[in-house]
Amino acid sequence: MYTSRDPEPLGPDSLTWRYFGDWRGLLCALWAGSMQNMHPGLGAGVEQHSHFFDERWERLFRSLYPIGGVVYDGPRAAETAREVRRYHDAISGVDDQGRRYHALDPDTFYWAHATFFMNAVLTAEHFAGGLSTADKRRMFDEHVQWYAMYGLSMRPVPATWEDFQTYWDRMCREVLEVNRATREVLDITDLARPSTVGWMPLPMWRLVRVPVARGFVWLTTGLYDPSVRTLLGLHWRRRDRVLFAAVTRTITAVFRLVPFDRRYHPRARAGWLRVRGEWPADRRGPASPERWRARHVGAFREDDTTRDRAPAR
Repeated sequence: MYTSRDPEPLGPDSLTWRYFGDWRGLLCALWAGSMQNMHPGLGAGVEQHSHFFDERWERLFRSLYPIGGVVYDGPRAAETAREVRRYHDAISGVDDQGRRYHALDPDTFYWAHATFFMNAVLTAEHFAGGLSTADKRRMFDEHVQWYAMYGLSMRPVPATWEDFQTYWDRMCREVLEVNRATREVLDITDLARPSTVGWMPLPMWRLVRVPVARGFVWLTTGLYDPSVRTLLGLHWRRRDRVLFAAVTRTITAVFRLVPFDRRYHPRARAGWLRVRGEWPADRRGPASPERWRARHVGAFREDDTTRDRAPAR
């Protein structure tokens, strides 16, 4: 058992290292963002404190870089975890129903962490060949060790993978709600052009992004628990299940052709390089957060302007 006083970072022998920093996790990004925002406290925090509504890509990558570091930074992971925690110190307020919230409330913060854990589980299960029950139990234990890095109360953390499933089902059925932050995160029809298709002329991107958005929302619908689909008023028929299985098998097969290091985002890739002795032990990533944001965030703005704000969930 790991406590908030003596946490140990995860290492390369963990399944979390194998799956969390994999680029395929971005296929679950819309799922993770909406699952977080449906939590009343997180949704209110996004609405009142985040710039998410006008800088979607920026917020995604500002979160991805440091949170990935809590997993992959090795001897500096504890320092990274403290930074992530500090980012949330001032995120508090009262929502539109008069409920007080704080981003560092253990129940709220743990829900966000639980979605990152489940993001890795879904990535492995649907896009990387699948997981056994033993694998899921192992990843659950790893996510407890990972959460302990933040130094918050361990009270909300279930004791076992089976207990976690009960917790997850209760949250989906009884706690999550549809709010503005959820509706906005699922509306990606005006999504800015990502840097991965920076070669594409903007008029062409504006033409294709609507069908791309619909496909992404459809994929996300397949990742939801049935109770969440019901909450959101989404339908999932037999033909959707058949097509979803075919799509995920295709993605799994295609990604086997991708070289190992190229499967991971920069912070994760640096971790793998470090344990192989190919990256300095005292460096956290292949570029500073500022340089990495300039490369991966600046390219997303269609008006060619950038903003540099603190990471936010």
